[in-house]
Amino acid sequence: MLALLGIITILQHQKFNRLYEKIMDMKNTATLRIMLLITLSLSMFSCNRNSSSRNSSRATGWQINAKEGGFQYNTSFKEQETAPGLVFIEGGTFTMGKVQDDVMHDWNNAPNQQHVQSFYMDETEVTNMMYLEYLDWIKRVYPPSDPQFKAIYDGALPDTLVWRNRLGYSEMMVENYLRHPGYAEYPVVGVSWIQAVEFANWRSDRVNEMYLEQAGYLKRDARLTDVSADSNFNTDTYINTPTESYGGNEDVLQGGKRRGSRGNDSTGVYASRETGVISPKYRLPSEAEWEYAALGLSELRSYNIRRGRKKYPWDGQYTRAGKRQIKGDQLANFKQGKGDYGGIEGWSDDGADITAQVKSYAPNDYGLYDMAGNVAEWVADVYRPIVDDEFNDFNYYRGNVYTKNAISEDGSVKIVTVDSIVYDTLSNGKVIARNLPGEIYQVSVDENETYLRTNFDRSDNRNYRDGDTRSSRYFDNFGDDEGTGEAAATKKMYNAPRHSVEIDSTGTILREYDKSNDRTSLINDKARVYKGGSWKDREYWLDPAQRRYFPQDMATDYIGFRCAMSRVGSKSKGRKKKN
Repeated sequence: MLALLGIITILQHQKFNRLYEKIMDMKNTATLRIMLLITLSLSMFSCNRNSSSRNSSRATGWQINAKEGGFQYNTSFKEQETAPGLVFIEGGTFTMGKVQDDVMHDWNNAPNQQHVQSFYMDETEVTNMMYLEYLDWIKRVYPPSDPQFKAIYDGALPDTLVWRNRLGYSEMMVENYLRHPGYAEYPVVGVSWIQAVEFANWRSDRVNEMYLEQAGYLKRDARLTDVSADSNFNTDTYINTPTESYGGNEDVLQGGKRRGSRGNDSTGVYASRETGVISPKYRLPSEAEWEYAALGLSELRSYNIRRGRKKYPWDGQYTRAGKRQIKGDQLANFKQGKGDYGGIEGWSDDGADITAQVKSYAPNDYGLYDMAGNVAEWVADVYRPIVDDEFNDFNYYRGNVYTKNAISEDGSVKIVTVDSIVYDTLSNGKVIARNLPGEIYQVSVDENETYLRTNFDRSDNRNYRDGDTRSSRYFDNFGDDEGTGEAAATKKMYNAPRHSVEIDSTGTILREYDKSNDRTSLINDKARVYKGGSWKDREYWLDPAQRRYFPQDMATDYIGFRCAMSRVGSKSKGRKKKN
């Protein structure tokens, strides 16, 4: 009996334990749920608090980006997006100029200390395929079959006749180099400095057009389906007067997903610089930027360049590789000697006799290809023998011509239309479009912008402190009058020939050569710097410090180009914070 009572007691105790555990499990679950709710609430409160703090003005306390309206700004912007084709170059101080022996004795690249801001640069030179995309866009938007637009397409075409040689056969390159798929990834040549600038402007508009579409500000695929001569996209026009973009086509401008989310409210329909969506423009690099990027990071610039150890975009003093795996291989494409454009066939060959496919050789420490050899490259600067580092040693650039938007009588900006395209006749007789439909007319800045300014006092600064009367040894007065007539012109330091080219009413080009015997120079404000050795140059010109010049409206078979873009925001990218 006692045994039976013991068994019953044990069973009751086990039942009680199970019941107790069940109750505790329920209690723990409830507790966990309560704790979870508290955690989520605190998290949401913290997020809301941070969000509120981020979207609350420290100036007024007002809410930023309110749905009701008011000040709109991208408070969550993190980092400038690296645009297509570019790599990041962190800026810094370096010794610009040549530190090797100046065997040419031209004294035009004396060493000087410069500081360059961070920027982006094309990984490779602009290729034939990239340029053909540009030509294809022009052909679709401005059909050359229309006499009104023929000069636009013709003005953008590279000069393929640069390949011709009086005593050499090169018709194969004339006919095939630009368009044949075999040369698709070869650097484009036959492009003048002016054409390179126009390509960069076109590229800026196409990339920003894509960004705005992706962000929902423009109708999907409008860049393909809705573009025409009188309805296309321009970055400056969109920023200054967005309703005039695409010829005022509201179906495109308000057809993005962002419009649908806003209903009929106009807030946020158009992007501005404050949104962070619109990218800085593509452009040609300055001479200082190009040289800085070509030198790379392989050595301490200031110290080792002064010692003469940084002669090429790669390490060492030789043009052949010293690494065991590729020992003896050429590190660039250049002319190795008289009648020797590639070396002896086989082991000694550099792999190219004219230009080479981009990325055929190893990149420098920045990841940039062909910063020596292949083709020389246009840079933005106007050429002068001396880099005026005493006046400026920060982001040095000679070539500033300041302009502003042309304003109509009603206060609106003047937009170029199909019927108001302005054409220019270059010194070689080629006709180009100065501006295209959809762009804003530009005029020189005047005294409204320059009056009592200490940093600039005129629109055109290309010959500032070098080549104008103020810097000439003949200057003997304190006025701004440079004189008139031939006598005054001959006293200028840079007195280049002045050829005259005009087109009469029948379309005939009238050329008048300058036959004066008083000309003293080939340098003028239209001579642009080009850098880097090419497939046609000897080893001496591979040094990044070397600099030469060429007329901005002419082209050759050995000068190409690559684009750059300014960096906005922080100097560094992803650098760790200091402890």
